[in-house]
Amino acid sequence: MAIKTLREQSYLVLLALAPEPLYGYGIIAAVRELSEGRVKLGAGTLYGALDRLADDGLVVLDHEEVVDGRFRRYYALTGAGREALDAETERLAALAAKARRRLIDSGSRPRTSPGMA
Repeated sequence: MAIKTLREQSYLVLLALAPEPLYGYGIIAAVRELSEGRVKLGAGTLYGALDRLADDGLVVLDHEEVVDGRFRRYYALTGAGREALDAETERLAALAAKARRRLIDSGSRPRTSPGMA
């Protein structure tokens, strides 16, 4: 079975979980750092993504704990999640390499629309 292409947010969530299990806020902070502030996940978006990733067998609930009276659920990658992350990383690297070659091949010729001088 071919692994489907991941949405950017899902890819970043998996990437955030690659080193170790994290809880919600930890995932949000890691995604913000990985994307250099470009992707800011809200709680609803994060937990929707985690639900989809769990349904697809890519993440699991690792453990739960209470810290300072607040409940935390830690999520971890599954083996399938690691495979999906690796496959998507390879796909993106190949796409970036093709983009670089295409840009180099096009040189520095400026493109103009017809009728523009």
